[in-house]
Amino acid sequence: MSDVFREVDEEIRREQAAKLWRVYGKYIIVAVVAVVIGVGGKVGWEKYRLSQRVAESARFDAAVEMLTSGDAAAAAREFAALAADAGEGYALLARLREAQALRAAGKTEEAVAALDQLAADDGVDQATRDLAALLATLQVMDGAAAEEIDRRLAPLVAEGSIWRANARELRGLVALRRGERAKARKIFTALADKTDAPPALRRRVAEYLAILGGAENTGS
Repeated sequence: MSDVFREVDEEIRREQAAKLWRVYGKYIIVAVVAVVIGVGGKVGWEKYRLSQRVAESARFDAAVEMLTSGDAAAAAREFAALAADAGEGYALLARLREAQALRAAGKTEEAVAALDQLAADDGVDQATRDLAALLATLQVMDGAAAEEIDRRLAPLVAEGSIWRANARELRGLVALRRGERAKARKIFTALADKTDAPPALRRRVAEYLAILGGAENTGS
């Protein structure tokens, strides 16, 4: 009889794990893009405040308004144009936003290509390149082969990557979706032990571990 209860319990956990992926897989995209908009926007504003690049600021704001109002295709075109002829700060923000607009317009392949191009740009700082790589990986999650996802995540989970915690969370979710529960549990346990991880990320990890039956026992 205990075997029956164990099978039922495992089935419930599988359903919960699938629900987690549906909920949080998309949530991570929103969270990371929010960082781009919030932190990136602040950097762009501080960089250009003294130089009074009023025209670029107005164009950027107009493109953002197009995107928020639902005209994603027009927003993508405007962000692309701004990226081509704006100064460094707004050009970089525009490239990130262009990819977001392309995805919103249903042009996922073009969005991934734009992010991959940014990730490979030696003229851009490493933190932004890694962010672009992470966003590109998120875009291909549902359709890419496991090998491609692993390849994309490998440099992002390495020591020194500013987005390492986010990439490791994503790697854990990928393992969970593949049914690799032991691997996912190990990844999430390590993240839960990181006291310097963002609070929101740690809350999500706690939920993942609750579904998996608790953190891995790392004691001797």
